[in-house]
Amino acid sequence: MMVFKTLALGVGVLLSSIVVAKDWQVKMLSYGEKGPMVFEPDYIQADVGDTVTFVPTQPGHHTKSQLTPAGQAGWTSKFNQTYTVELTHEGLSLYFCPPHLMMGMVGVIQVGEAGNQTQFDQAYDAIKDKVVVNPERLDLIKSQIQ
Repeated sequence: MMVFKTLALGVGVLLSSIVVAKDWQVKMLSYGEKGPMVFEPDYIQADVGDTVTFVPTQPGHHTKSQLTPAGQAGWTSKFNQTYTVELTHEGLSLYFCPPHLMMGMVGVIQVGEAGNQTQFDQAYDAIKDKVVVNPERLDLIKSQIQ
């Protein structure tokens, strides 16, 4: 009986220390809380092993990575289809909706430390030059990076 209790306690401690990965849901919207053509949320601070699922809540959207951390695969989803990205490396990812980039439909995923800040700043400057409507939205998103 004592062996069983010890084994059960050991298994309980082991299971309680396992970190459960989170699946972040990002809605792709024609109109949301921050106005037209948005990702909600547009900034995520996640952990390695988490996933981000892009959900085409309203039609006419897809997502494409502009920048990912070294070792993290880039992505391009299909139009109007749910798409999941597994976050495998620390750093910053910058993504956008290709048909709505000029309207500021951009988002950022931060996984752990922002170790690729220099590359992010370069990608951010390149993408910001293409945003005609709501350019301030990008600055608000960038200001959340820690």
